[in-house]
Amino acid sequence: MPPADPARAEPEAEPSAEPADQADQAEPAEPADPRRSDLEGRLAGLVSFLRRRVEGDYEVDEFGFDRELTDNLLLPPLRPLYEKWFRVETIGLHNLPSEGGALLVANHSGTLPLDAMMTAYAVRSEHPAERHLRMLGADLVFSMPVLGSLARKSGQTLACNPDAERLLRSGELVGVWPEGFKGVGKPFRDRYKLQRFGRGGFVSAALRTGVPIVPCSIVGAEEIYPKIGDLKPLARLFGFPYFPVTPFFPLLGPLGLVPLPSKWYIEFGEPISTDGFGDGAAEDPMLVFNLTDQVRETIQQTLYRLLTQRRNVFLG
Repeated sequence: MPPADPARAEPEAEPSAEPADQADQAEPAEPADPRRSDLEGRLAGLVSFLRRRVEGDYEVDEFGFDRELTDNLLLPPLRPLYEKWFRVETIGLHNLPSEGGALLVANHSGTLPLDAMMTAYAVRSEHPAERHLRMLGADLVFSMPVLGSLARKSGQTLACNPDAERLLRSGELVGVWPEGFKGVGKPFRDRYKLQRFGRGGFVSAALRTGVPIVPCSIVGAEEIYPKIGDLKPLARLFGFPYFPVTPFFPLLGPLGLVPLPSKWYIEFGEPISTDGFGDGAAEDPMLVFNLTDQVRETIQQTLYRLLTQRRNVFLG
């Protein structure tokens, strides 16, 4: 018999269907990284912002407030301080109106006015309406090069009744720190003891415009730069109201300017109505005095309450 043909000795193996099956099944796409998407969105927004700045396609109001510049360049650097360093907790944000004029009145402390900036960031980033806080500042702020211009662009204006009333009548949320330099520059031994609230000019502005007054109490700012001394000759030389000495400044030079990481609480109290006093209420010195004292006492008692609830300066 002829030998068997080797090519026909074994049947040809059928091709496996497995590769075809695998080819038919498309591999599931990897889920998009939300951090990458967020970064890409921010970069696109930044590019768009820069293009509008170059083309001059932006608005500035009569006080010099540049909303777009504030939201894109001035407020974002405050975020790490607010969220990671001071770990700010806000209470009573619902007491701030979502629209219309209102006057926020807060205690002042900390040697450098970081409390005002943290409050402005809180209102913009955490309030449901994401409102801008139009802060009233001292003359010294606007007389300083660069700082004065940035203050104007961020929405601040001079702490005087005409400017305050114009902002309130236009429906803005206005912030004032009536203790002024007496509060922000007081010695550490006087922490959380409110200083005089001036002559009640902020109350007169609220009465003339009929807007509510919202007391605001800030705990935590007193400990960021404990002021234990004041170099008055240097203060006079530079034209400052005080030249602070803290445990780390000026001993450690620029390192002494790093604020201590205290735990912060910002509480917005119940609004005090001013629209039921009638015409001429702002000219009644007794009424102005009583309302000023009411606001001051509300803030002071809230500070005491928050302090009794705080177990540790740095841990809260």
